[in-house]
Amino acid sequence: MKIKTGDNVIMLSGKDKGKKGKVLKAFPSTGKVVVEGINILKKHQKSRQQGKSGEVIELPAPTDASNVALIDPKSNKATRINYKTEGGKKVRIAQRSGQKI
Repeated sequence: MKIKTGDNVIMLSGKDKGKKGKVLKAFPSTGKVVVEGINILKKHQKSRQQGKSGEVIELPAPTDASNVALIDPKSNKATRINYKTEGGKKVRIAQRSGQKI
């Protein structure tokens, strides 16, 4: 999976198409990512203490990594990723502009 935690991504499909956010968690084994402000679910939670009311919590749910694309640092648009070795290390490079990510 080419998307990692901390990357800035844009949503390519679904109800949140076009929204941008930061990757909070990445799950390479299942191919899913959790993005800040995208794919928000409302969870109804019971009250834990007597006398307090329950609440509705909004949580970002995992979405498939194929539905998001990395944002190019130069043009601020969606881009694909290429890899290059520099000094024995593997570096991710934006295909649109050729800059490091």
